[in-house]
Order: sequence, then structure tokens, then C-alpha cells
Amino acid sequence: MKSCEVSRQMNGTNFSVVEAGSFGGLLNATKDPIPGKYFLKDRLGLTGMEVSLNQLPAGGDIPFYHKHRENEELYLFIGGQGQFQVDGHIFDVKEGTAVRVAPEGERTLRNNGTGDLYFIVIQVQSGSLRQWVMTDGVIPDKPVNWPE
Repeated sequence: MKSCEVSRQMNGTNFSVVEAGSFGGLLNATKDPIPGKYFLKDRLGLTGMEVSLNQLPAGGDIPFYHKHRENEELYLFIGGQGQFQVDGHIFDVKEGTAVRVAPEGERTLRNNGTGDLYFIVIQVQSGSLRQWVMTDGVIPDKPVNWPE
């Protein structure tokens, strides 16, 4: 299993890149305080959101409920299966499931599958979205060039 140590980091005027390794190596990450959780905010210099890559082993769970003061969360499940609980409502999650939770929602999750559960969590201040791709996107008048 590949360790989740940063093997590449690159920064430019308008970008940051970090390579976290495979999702299958997140449980071996040593830099973050929560096993299986790899935070990207500081690593990429994010200024408007927190993003984490997550691996929860079979039979694993988050052993507490949590909520937020201001931030909503978006959970994007990309592998495995489990159950999610918000305010006493329990539902199944699997690859392709997306769950949005308001700040006040008391949430937890568990992996009740036979393999690892992989998901991405995006956390952002609730009500802060003022523009999105259709209203914020700009297409410069220049051709795309890729080196041969």
C-alpha cells in the first residue's frame, strides 16, 4: 500500500499542486492528526474552502456526531459503501453519492461494507457562493497550445 506522503508539490503565481498519492494510502498518512484524512487547505493555500481526501476502512466509523458554526459540507463518495446519518436520518452511500449538510446538521458516518470507503469532503462558508462557472467563467480569446 502506497504511503500518503507528498511526493510532489509545485506552486506558481496562479496555481498550487500537491500529489497526495493513492487513496489507498491515506490510512498511512503521518502528517495529519486524523488517520485516513488528508487536508488540502494549507498544502494548496486554499482561501475559500477546506478540502480533505478520506479513507475509512471496513468496519470503521466516525465515533461522534459533529456540526459546524458557519460551514456547510459536501461529501463526494468515490468508492466503497457505507451509511451516513444526519439529524437521525440514516441513508446508504456508495460511489457516486453526494451529500450536502448544512452547518447545523449533526452528522456522522460509518463503513458497513467489506472494503474501504473513499470520499472527498469540501467545506465552505454557508451562503457565501455569489458566482459560479456560468456567471464567473471567462474564456480568453487565445488558442489552446500543448507541447508535442
